[in-house]
Amino acid sequence: MLITRLVLKNWRNFRSLDVPLREVSFLLGPNASGKSNFLDVFRFLRDVSKTQGGGLQKAVADRGGITKLRCLHARQDPGVQIEVSLSESADAPPLWRYVLGFEGKGTKHILISKEQVWHGNDLVLDRPTKQDKTDPLLLTQTHLEQIQMNGKFRELVDFFGATTYLHLVPQLLKFADKIGGQRLEDDPFGQGFLERLAKTPEKTRDARLRKIETALAMAVPQFKQLDFKPDALGHPHLRALYEHHRPKAGWQSEEQFSDGTLRLLGLLWALLEGDSLLLLEEPEISLNDAIVRQIPLMLSRLQRNKKVKRQIILSTHSEALLSNPGIDGRGVILLETSPEGSSARTVNEDESLDIRAGLSVADVMLPKTRPTTINQLGLWQ
Repeated sequence: MLITRLVLKNWRNFRSLDVPLREVSFLLGPNASGKSNFLDVFRFLRDVSKTQGGGLQKAVADRGGITKLRCLHARQDPGVQIEVSLSESADAPPLWRYVLGFEGKGTKHILISKEQVWHGNDLVLDRPTKQDKTDPLLLTQTHLEQIQMNGKFRELVDFFGATTYLHLVPQLLKFADKIGGQRLEDDPFGQGFLERLAKTPEKTRDARLRKIETALAMAVPQFKQLDFKPDALGHPHLRALYEHHRPKAGWQSEEQFSDGTLRLLGLLWALLEGDSLLLLEEPEISLNDAIVRQIPLMLSRLQRNKKVKRQIILSTHSEALLSNPGIDGRGVILLETSPEGSSARTVNEDESLDIRAGLSVADVMLPKTRPTTINQLGLWQ
């Protein structure tokens, strides 16, 4: 399945939003337009779906509470609502539709104002129920997070729960021991990346690392070999062998890797890791433009070679990435800002004609993400 439509009300930057999604969607927009907040919708649903250590209350609390989630432009109706439609392909009718509305009415708990599950045209779940209204504490938990209540739509729970987000910060991986803090397996920023590798079955891990080794040899000068092994204390580590005039002098540990090598390694691992929804935030950071230009081709090849196509949503500012002629303009989403918050739209008819005529998405869409007063920045002193 893939998410084919996202509808938001009062979510962070977005007072209202209704946008289609495809197998691969490219999210564009100026700084502070809400690209990270757009991606966080799907992480939020993943966190709500966790039956252990998750749920609605924790997902909201982890994001600073309802006041941080609710759009500042919300007025008469301050509740937050998320609606997603899921289909078997981008152009197929919805197989599932999930709606979650919630608000904080001056209580210590977040209360559900609406929770619906549709399977095709059949309404499988509709809350609040009479029982919910009799016992309002029931409205502090979604049915997504309750095993005993989600049997009819567990396929949805599994889909949301498997969502992967990656925005690997090389410094967090290199200096995790010095920085301290929890090194969680599902940490998206890098501190727990090695733990994720360590918990992957050895045969699967080795097969993926061999594929990544081949790609790194193409992209990283003098790179020869990639190795994964624990140190004397049992902590997992990556090592890379580089060309060197002394046979045993070319090995480097991950703390010696360049930022670009680590970012590329993390991206390649994420692409190979599974078939769930994958969220990529600015994958071009730290990478040479020559590598960045290949990312759309890598995603396209991944889709063709997998029996189950993996949906990917990525945010980007990169001209190099968006200049690739293979990008399907139908998958481009442009965020636009206004005094009333951000909005989102797909490529319009004129823009689509320009792309079909041979202009790249970078040529057509990136100029629309630039601040109108950006040239004045050069006069600042």
